[in-house]
Amino acid sequence: MNEVRSQEDIYRALHAATGGQLFTVTVIDRAAGLARRVYTSHPDTYPVSGTKPIQPNDWTRHVIDNAMVFVANTVEEFAIYFPDHALIQSLGCESAINIPVVDGDVVGTVNILDKALCFDEAMIRKCTSAVQAHSDQLLQAFASDGV
Repeated sequence: MNEVRSQEDIYRALHAATGGQLFTVTVIDRAAGLARRVYTSHPDTYPVSGTKPIQPNDWTRHVIDNAMVFVANTVEEFAIYFPDHALIQSLGCESAINIPVVDGDVVGTVNILDKALCFDEAMIRKCTSAVQAHSDQLLQAFASDGV
């Protein structure tokens, strides 16, 4: 029997599987040109109602257009793409991994931020494997979120 889980349960289970000090999930709204946050581990700092414009840059081409994982192990590596890098750093996060969620096209991202130099090859495998293992549940949650 398949257990029915809420979107919140799915996102929390994925956060537990990947770890990370800051964990968010966004869905891509191509028509509006926005990434919409549907889950956050830090609702006061990064509320679920938050959006970010999708900028035409190397990060977008890498993650959204080409469905490739983005890894930055220092603030300097992600600051050029994340205008909120000072806020991220103030939370103790100095590395980031953005993992695309794909359903034909990229429909969302799982975003994990942690201490500097956190994302070595083993951690990258752990995070990408967890997202892959939860992909069907993520897509169901995205559908519930109106994606």
